[in-house]
Amino acid sequence: MSATAEARKVSEREARQVAEAAREQDWRKPSFAKELFLGRFRLDLIHPHPLPTPEAVRKGEDFLDRLRGFCETKVDSARIEREARIPDETIAGLKELGAFGMKIDEAYGGLGLTQVYYNKALALVGSASPAIGALLSAHQSIGVPQPLKMFGTKEQKEAFLPRCARTDISAFLLTEPDVGSDPARLATSAVPDGDDYLVDGVKLWTTNGVIADLLVVMARVPKSEGHHGGITAFVVEATSEGITVENRNAFLGLRGLENGVTRFHQVRVPAANRIGPEGAGLKIALTTLNTGRLSLPAGCVGAGKWCLKVAREWSAAREQWGRPIAEHEAVGSKIAYIAATTFALEAMLDLSSQMADEDRNDIRIEAALAKLYGSEAAWLMADELVQIRGGRGFETADSLAARGERAVPAEQVLRDLRINRIFEGSTEIMHLLIAREAVDAHLSVAGDLIDPDTSMGDKAKAGARAGSFYARWLPKLVTGPGQLPNSYTEFGPLAGHLRYVERSARKLARSTFYAMSRWQGRMETKQGFLGRIVDIGAELFAMSAACVRAELLRTTEEHGREAYQLADAFCRQSRIRVDELFGRLWTNTDDLDGKVVKGVLAGRYEWLEQGVIDPSGEGPWIADASPGPSKKENLHRPIR
Repeated sequence: MSATAEARKVSEREARQVAEAAREQDWRKPSFAKELFLGRFRLDLIHPHPLPTPEAVRKGEDFLDRLRGFCETKVDSARIEREARIPDETIAGLKELGAFGMKIDEAYGGLGLTQVYYNKALALVGSASPAIGALLSAHQSIGVPQPLKMFGTKEQKEAFLPRCARTDISAFLLTEPDVGSDPARLATSAVPDGDDYLVDGVKLWTTNGVIADLLVVMARVPKSEGHHGGITAFVVEATSEGITVENRNAFLGLRGLENGVTRFHQVRVPAANRIGPEGAGLKIALTTLNTGRLSLPAGCVGAGKWCLKVAREWSAAREQWGRPIAEHEAVGSKIAYIAATTFALEAMLDLSSQMADEDRNDIRIEAALAKLYGSEAAWLMADELVQIRGGRGFETADSLAARGERAVPAEQVLRDLRINRIFEGSTEIMHLLIAREAVDAHLSVAGDLIDPDTSMGDKAKAGARAGSFYARWLPKLVTGPGQLPNSYTEFGPLAGHLRYVERSARKLARSTFYAMSRWQGRMETKQGFLGRIVDIGAELFAMSAACVRAELLRTTEEHGREAYQLADAFCRQSRIRVDELFGRLWTNTDDLDGKVVKGVLAGRYEWLEQGVIDPSGEGPWIADASPGPSKKENLHRPIR
C-alpha cells in the first residue's frame, strides 16, 4: 500500500486526539491573551512595557549595525529575484557575520541575541530580501537550533549547535504531499533497527531543504515491544545515504527560496539523534512554534515600514489635480492605514518578543495572534501600496528601471508576502488553533458535558465543576473598569480605547459562553464564528499593545506625541472593525454558505463553469508519495 493511501486511513476523532495530545495541556504562567478571551483585561501583565537589559540592547544594536552594512553592500535583491537564487557568496557572508547563529547561545558559538533583537534583525534583512529573511528564519525558528535548544540533550547541543551557528544550514521537514495541517495522517516511518531507525517517506515544501546540511524530520515510529511509538522528531544529516532532493519548487513569490521535495529511502538515523522521547514529535514542533511563529510578523513589520516609506515618498512627489496625491482623502486614508497598522504590528511583536525573553508569561496565544494579525495586515498594506502606486505598482522593478524610473519592487513585495498567510499555520488553521486555546478554560470544566462519548457519571461530575466555575465567572462579566470614566487615566487620550478593550473583552467572553451553550458539541464545526471570535481578540490585543507602546515612548520622550497619535488612529480604525465583527457573530451567511458549498461539491452548479478554458496541465491533484528508492537526480546543493 502506498504511503499516500496509508495516510488517508485516519478517522476525524483520531485526528482530533492526535492534535489534542500535541498541544501543551497546562498553563503554568499567566497569559494576557488567554485572560482577554476569558473577559479579564489584565493590563498589569503588559504594562509598564517590559524592557530589554542594557547588555541585550548593546549586543543587539551592535549586530544590527553590522547586518545593515552587509545588507546595504552585499545583498542584491534584484539579482536574487532575477536569478531565483540567493548567491552562494551572500550566504557565505551571512555565515561569517554570524547571522545563522543569532539565537544560538554564545557557549555554542552563536551570538546569543534576545528574541527582540532576533526579530529586529529578521525585519531588517527581510526588507532587503524576503528570501534571505525566510532562509534565516527557517534555519533558526523551526530548524535544528530551536528544538535542540528546548528539548535536546547536552550531547546533541554540543554536537549540532556549533555547526548551526557558523557553517551548517538546517531545515524542518513535517509536511507531506497528502499531509498538511492534519499530522495524524503523517506517513513517513522510522522503524527501529538495533541502535538506529530506518526512515522512509517523502516530505514536501522543505524550506532550506535543497541546500540544508541538517534536517529536523518528523516520522512515525511503529509501536512495538520496547518502543512507545508515535510521531517522533529526529536530527538527520542531509548527506545520509538514501536521501534525495527530487525537486526544487518554484513559487509565486520568494523566488530565492531553496524549497524542495525530499525522499527518504531506508535512511539510517542513530537513536542518539532522536529529539525527546518517541511520540513527542508534534508536541516538540508546536512548542517550538510558540516563539518560532514570531519570525513571520517580524518580516511583516519590516514590510510595513518599507510600504510606509515608499507611500510617503511617492505620494509627496506624485501630483494630481494640482496637489500631491497624499492630500486627496482617497489616497490619504490608505497611507493612514499603513502608518497606524505598522505601529500597532510592531507594538504586538515587540511586546510578545520581550515577554518571551523574560519568560514570565505564557505567550503561546500572543505569538499566534501576532502571526495571524501580521500576515493578514501586511498583505493588505502591500496591496494598498500597489494601489497608491497605480500602474507603477503593478509594473516590475526591472521594467521601471528600464524606462528610467526608480526601481520600486511593490509588486514583488505583494507576491512575497502572500505566503505568510499560509506559512507555519494558515489563517484558517490559526483561527482554529487560537480558538482551541481561547476556550481551554471552558473545556477543562465543561468538556465532558459536551463529549458524546463521556459516561453519565462523568457528565454529572463535569456538571458540578461547571456550575461552580460559571457561578464565580459569569457575574464578573457584567461590569468592569471599562464602564468607569476615570479608569486608565494615566494613558491620557488613549484611556478611552483601553476602556473599550476592557468592555469588549467581557462581551467577547459572554459571546463565547453563549455560543458554547447554544451549540455545545457542534461548536468546533462553527469555524466562521470561531474565526470572528479570534479576530476580535487579535484586534483587542493589537489595541492594547499599541497603547502600551505609545505610553512607553511618551515616558522615554522618544516620539511620544507622534506615537500617541498613531495609537489613537489605529485604535479608532480597529474599533470599527471590532464592532463589525461582533455584529457578524450572529448576523452572517454561514448556514447559507454551507448549503451552497454542498451544491458545488454535488455538481449542481457545473453549468456556471461553462464558457471558459482551463489551462491547467494533466496529472493527479496530489503526487504519489509511495515509499521506495528515488528515480530522480539528487538536487541537493550544500553550500560551503
